Amino acid sequence: EVQLVESGGGLVQAGGSLRLSCATSGFIFDDYAIGWYRQAPGKEREGVSCISNSDGSTYYADSVKGRFTISSDNAENTVYLQMNSLKPEDTAVYYCAGGAGVPVSSLATILFNYSDLEVWGQGTLVTVSS
Repeated sequence: EVQLVESGGGLVQAGGSLRLSCATSGFIFDDYAIGWYRQAPGKEREGVSCISNSDGSTYYADSVKGRFTISSDNAENTVYLQMNSLKPEDTAVYYCAGGAGVPVSSLATILFNYSDLEVWGQGTLVTVSS
């Protein structure tokens, strides 16, 4: 069974840090691109960052560039999102999602076009207090 499970969310003060984990199973990790997405109350889901597990290429939304870092551990089949300098506007449910066979040249598109994403996790809540 193809599965993504997020963890690591919680309550943190503005300026603090959290590390989210996306544990994957049921597919060949290196074949997939994994993205992190978030949805705040009353807002549409937005792409935050993504990584190609085949070569490690990454992409970030402008809103998190310089504050968030995505990484993958191919031995553990897990993708991480290190979030630093958190702001109240980062408050949202964070999801990871994966798609197979995404060309590295098209990696950034999975932050905006979800049609290539085959599997989603259940989400983890991040709350940043001011």
